Order: sequence, then C-alpha cells, then structure tokens
Amino acid sequence: MKAKREFKVIPRIPERLQPLKRMAYNVMFSWNSDIRDIFQRIDPKLWSESGNNPVLLMGLVDQDRLDELATDAGFLSQLEELAHRFDLYMKAPPQDVGKTTIAYFSAEFGLTTCVPIYSGGLGILAGDHLKSASDVNIPLVAVGLLYQEGYFQQYLNNDGWQMESYPANAFDTMPMTQVMDAKGQPIKIYVNFKGQNAAVYVWKVQVGRVPLYLLDTDIDENPPDIRGTTSQLYGGDREMRIRQEIVLGVGGIRALKAMGITPTVVHMNEGHSAFSALERINLLRKDYGLSFNAAREVVRGSTVFTTHTPVPAGNDTFAPDLARAYCEEYAKELGISWPVLLGYGRVNPRDDGEPFGVTPLSLRLSAHANGVSKLHGLVSRHMWQNIWPKTPVVDTPIDSVTNGIHTASWTSREIARLYSRYLGQDWYLEPDPSRIWDFARQIPLSELWRAHCHCRESLVAYARRAQFRQLKRHGATADVLQKSMELFSPDTLTIGFARRFATYKRATLLFSDPDRLARILNNPDKPVQIIIAGKAHPQDNEGKAFIKQIIHFSREERFNNRILFIENYNIYLASLLTAGCDVWLNNPRRPLEACGTSGMKALANGVLNLSVLDGWWDEGYDPQYGWAIGSGEEESNHQLQDVTESQALYNLLEHQVVPSFYNRTSDGIPVTWCDMMRNSIRDLVPRFCSHRMVTDYFERFYRQSSDRFNSLTRDNFAKASEQAAWCDKLMTSWNEISVLDLQSDPAQTKTVGESVSLKAKIALGNNLVPEDVTVDAYFGSIDHQGEFSNRETLIMTAASTEGPNVHIYEGQIPCNLPGRFGFTVRVTPSREKLGNPFVLGLVTWA
Repeated sequence: MKAKREFKVIPRIPERLQPLKRMAYNVMFSWNSDIRDIFQRIDPKLWSESGNNPVLLMGLVDQDRLDELATDAGFLSQLEELAHRFDLYMKAPPQDVGKTTIAYFSAEFGLTTCVPIYSGGLGILAGDHLKSASDVNIPLVAVGLLYQEGYFQQYLNNDGWQMESYPANAFDTMPMTQVMDAKGQPIKIYVNFKGQNAAVYVWKVQVGRVPLYLLDTDIDENPPDIRGTTSQLYGGDREMRIRQEIVLGVGGIRALKAMGITPTVVHMNEGHSAFSALERINLLRKDYGLSFNAAREVVRGSTVFTTHTPVPAGNDTFAPDLARAYCEEYAKELGISWPVLLGYGRVNPRDDGEPFGVTPLSLRLSAHANGVSKLHGLVSRHMWQNIWPKTPVVDTPIDSVTNGIHTASWTSREIARLYSRYLGQDWYLEPDPSRIWDFARQIPLSELWRAHCHCRESLVAYARRAQFRQLKRHGATADVLQKSMELFSPDTLTIGFARRFATYKRATLLFSDPDRLARILNNPDKPVQIIIAGKAHPQDNEGKAFIKQIIHFSREERFNNRILFIENYNIYLASLLTAGCDVWLNNPRRPLEACGTSGMKALANGVLNLSVLDGWWDEGYDPQYGWAIGSGEEESNHQLQDVTESQALYNLLEHQVVPSFYNRTSDGIPVTWCDMMRNSIRDLVPRFCSHRMVTDYFERFYRQSSDRFNSLTRDNFAKASEQAAWCDKLMTSWNEISVLDLQSDPAQTKTVGESVSLKAKIALGNNLVPEDVTVDAYFGSIDHQGEFSNRETLIMTAASTEGPNVHIYEGQIPCNLPGRFGFTVRVTPSREKLGNPFVLGLVTWA
C-alpha cells in the first residue's frame, strides 16, 4: 500500500553549526580537503557510508551528536576559521563584473561522486571547467540536465560480461536545491515536443562561486514518455536524444531568462546544446522584434563552440524526418523555412540525403570554435573543412584550446601537502599557474617518493577490498576471499589503465602477446602488476568483449595476482588510480584521442605517463617526463599498427620502464624515476591544468565575444541590424570580386633580411568598398609541387584607386628564413566587422 502523503524528518542544526549547511550545499568540498575534514569529524563512519556526501550525512547524523558538537570548543574553533575563509572566497568580486556573463552548456558534469550525472571525460572536463572558473573567478553560470538515473552502475557477470543497473538518484539527499521564483514557487519553463508542451523544473548545484542549473522533466504534469526525457544520460533512442538536446538547448536558455540571467557569451561544450543558439535567436526576435538575420549576428558573434569528437560518427545527427517532426514548427517561430534551418545543420546544405547534424549547426552559429588539443584541432579542421569548401584546411575556422584538469580536485592528500609546503598554502588558487610551479624543483626527491608510496599503499588496500567484494558477489569460497585480501603488493611497480572502453582506445593492446606479457609481469626480481577499470557504453558490444577478454586473461594462472579489473569506474576510483599507480598507460589509435585528460590527473600526482603520441601527450611528451609508444605514426593498416605498437610497448617496459623503477639507491629511492616525477610536475602541471585552460578561453574567446555582444546590442540593436544588412550585401555582391592583377619585385632571389613588394589590383564590384573586405598576402614555404607546407598572412593596404571600383593593394613580405617560398593574395570579409571572417564561406583567391 502506498502512503497517501509523505513527510521528512531531519536533524535540527544548532545555530552555531549553521555554517555547515552553507558548505554542505556547495561542492567546493570536492576540492577543499579542510571542508571534507570537518564533515568527517562529525561522524567518520557515517561520512564513509554516505559516500562523502555532506548533505546526506547532515540528514542522518544523530541529533545528540550535533548538540554535542555545538558545545565542543575545538570543533567550533575549527568551524569558525573554515567558515571565515569560505565566506571570503565566496564574496570576492568576479573579473569583468557587469560586462560579461558566460553561460556554459554541457550534457554532463562530473563534479563529485555523490552527484552522479556524468559518464566520462566530457563530463569530468566540464566539471573541472566550472571549478577553475570559480577559482579564477570569472563570471560564469552553467546549464545541464538532471538525470534521475544518471549513467549506469557497472557490474560483471561470472563470465566477465558487463551488466548495467540504473539506481534512481534521490535529489533531496544530494548537494542541490530546487530553484524558486520570488513567490516561493518552483521555477518552471516549457519546451515543445511535436506540438506537445513539456514542463521542466530547474535545480541548482553551487560549484564554488559558480551556479550550475540542471533541468528536470520528471514532473507529474508530464506524460510518462516526456517525464522520462531526463531519466538517463546517453540512454534511449534517437528520438530520446533529440528531446534531451531540445531540453538542454531551448530549455536552458528559457530557464536562464526565467531567472533573470542574460548571458553575453554562450559556450557550447559539444554539439548537444546546439539548440541554445537557435533559442537565443528566437528570444531576440520575440523580445526585441529583430529579424532572423540581425538576431543571428548577435548570437553568432557571442557564441563559443568546443568539439570533442575526432570521428564523424561520434557527432550527433538526426534523420531529416525526425528533425522535421521536432523542429519544423520551431523554424516558423524563428522566421525561416524548414529547408533553411535544415541547411544550417548540414555540411552541404544542398544534399537532400544528408541528416541534420548538431556539429555543423554549432559551427555555423559560432564566432569561435575549437578542438581540445593542438592535434585534435588539426583533425577537426580536416573533418569539417567541407563546410567552408573554398577555404584551405589550415584556414578552416576551428582553433584549439588544450584541455586541462582541476589540479586541486585530482591531487592526493599526500601530494597536496607537499605542494602546500613548497609552493605555498594557496597554490591551488593561483590564477596564473606558471608563476608558482617552478617552486616544485624544491621538493626533495625522498619526500616525493614517500608521499607517492603512501598513495600506492592506499590504492592496493582499496584494490584488495574491491576484489573481495567482487568475488563475494560471485559466490567465492572463504579461502578464495581470504587470499584476495593479500592480493598485489604495495611495493610492486603498478601500471594503471582506466578509461571508457571505446574500441579505438585499444584496451587489449597490452595483451597482444600474452607470453611476453607474462614474462614481464612475473620477473622474480622486478615484478609488475596492472590495475584496469572502465565502462563500455551499454550498446557497445565490442567494448564489452574487450572487458570480458581482460577478465579471462586475469583468471589464468600465470596472471594470478598480477592483473585486476575493478568494476564501476567513477570519480573516486579515478582519484585513487591516478595517484597510486606508478605508470599511467594510454594507447589509443592515433589521432582518435581528442585529448585524454586522465593522464593529466596522473601527472598532477607525479605518476609517469607511458602513452601513444596522441591528444595532450603529443604536446607534453619529452623523455624527461615519461615515455612515448611509437613516433606519432598514423597507419591505415590497423592490424600492422597494433602489432608494431604492442611490440614497442613491450620493449619500453622491458628495457626502460621496469629497470628504471627498480634502480634504487642504498636508501631505496629510484632517483632517476623520482627526478622524472619532479620534472613533469614542475613543467607540465601548469601547462595542463584547467586554470590555464579557462584563462585561455577567457582571454582568447569570452572577452571578445562579450564585447561583440555588448556592441551589437547597444542602441536598441542598431549595430546588429546594420551588420545583418552588411552580411546580406556581401552575400549578394561577393561574386563581383576578382583579383585582376598581381605584381611583385622582378628579382626571383632575395637574401635574408630583404622583403618582397606586392601590388594587387582588385575589383570590388558596384556595391562593395575597401572597408568591406580584408586583403591578405598569403605566403610561406612550398613543396616540390608548389603547395604551401606552412603559411603566414599579412594584411595589405588599400593604397590607391584605378578606375571605377578597382583598388590597388600593397604589401611587403619579409624574408626571414632561407628556402623556397611562394605567395598569393586572398580576399575575405572585413575582419574588423566580422569576428570570424570565414563563417560566411566567402573567399576570393588570386
């Protein structure tokens, strides 16, 4: 029988303990160990049982214990000091206050284990982005979805096959609150699914200084199929996916409006939130009477888009009929036809067979687009170059901002103590990380090694408990369970491999030659042990087969006590692994790893990377920091590539990694190894932290985008309407532009230090003037076929007029290096008037 009504009883928090409530509802506890310590002090056993969730802890703690703490002078003194520092942090005014408001959209956020609304790297990256935005103190809010069941919990059956369970989240016991309006009623907005309204509630998670707003369709007034829209992360079919993306994009912008928040910049973290750009256009039309084109210029000029997916199949697309069912009426609201909207979501708008893609839509409506490492930026430019077919790959308007990790969240307590001692107590708050990390050279190798050994001991202890639980669930005997508690050694070289089990990550590469691997692991003088973790997508049977294969290897006698797979990879397990392993292994198929931030987390703890030169490691690798598998080759013959790189991996382990680890001084310290640990911490942590990443976004993209938004919206959107009309003029008149003549110095040979004088005669047609265009000298070294192998550009000056509508442009190309060079001339829309001169797809070449 169900209860007619329900109510909840919670402990009464004494007045002197009220600061605990403020801190419990701010996930700053996930990166501030002092906050975690004070909650653990309340009830250590309950803290552990609650999953380090302070809200759940405060809801379960005994009332007598709270009353006791309210009179405990030592506890109150600790709480008062902590609350003072917390309040100072929260009250600091942000950068560019009043000028800039950034809204960061993502389908998932990995913040802490007790807020399970993430699946993997994309979500963890988004969570770290918010944490660093808080620490660096930029004016940012975030928008995501609140999943009732989140991502799945993983367990393996007796045969090693991955199974999934979906426990429901209890939002009232998590560090979040429902957002209310001025009358104390829940804020509720609506989106439309094929003519049917879907109600959406808004919840808030406070991430330091940054509010994260989460959208929830699990509302009684919604019918069951709509109610389940925010049930599972990456669950359901294509129709469920387009519904989720409408809620995130359209609903997210409407929720911000309902809360009185007008972003000057929207950052779309992957294409899942592409509809946010359309809804911003929609609101500008409804609220201010702008044309679609004028509203589009405002939105395009103030939108940032980050792509994370290096393969076309990984980008969300929807069949035209499905997209039409959900978006045709919406196109009418936008003031455009359905074919026009469909064209925005296609690489080739004229290809009737092409599906509607959120990545092309995002690219077309963004001033700034970027990949998440330098190599991934290059891959993305090749992938999406056909959106701008007249533009060379090198000029395709997709930049790169290499990802980073929130160092304070991923640094173990032991290593963090060293940083506090040698870098300063507030090392994790320094907005410019390059200023302090050079002090890491002062960390004594002996102290660094002891701290790391303690981390390895903690990992081995956890691995034993995890194996015990896994074996017990499968009905193991008491003898087997007892032996599991002696699994692994805290003194043995430990290799970690933990990540999503996508096939391109090649989780089984290490097992290509089991006999050779067994010899490496079972060396009596220099043993090696491997800990593996990770989830395959529920529909990825190939990834599940990889897990099963590893489980079967681990059960072979020769691998007994040498290989362990730990189930249900999550943030907590990741933090143990990236701190406690000695080597972090990563062997994706280059160039399919967009970035690979798990290696950065290992780096922050002094764990050495052993990786293919892909993603971030392609930028970070140097022999003084770790090891590279191969030399950056990209093979079309995957079987040959796997054989070659597996042998390279075994060679590195046998001849470099293992001997270096066991090469000890008389006091047991591997000096060469520890020197590599310290070098990598000193030089690479500041380069690959999210403080640097967020600052890059702010300085390179956010500030410019916000300035454009403020400029275009000033004086009742006068400049937006003016720019829309200007873009229309360009689109209709561009075919009249031609380069009539190109002249240069007659001398074919120059010496270093001289320059080449250029003069270009350009016809701009009847409607365009020099202020409408940018004319570039396009020059660089060339190969034997006359193709540019690299290029530079130099803006040419309109020097004179020759006849009606014909203009002479001049420039000087510097000769700084010897070699074989070439040049041409390029005409694009004015860079001063258009933030992204390539976005219109207009370019004319000599």
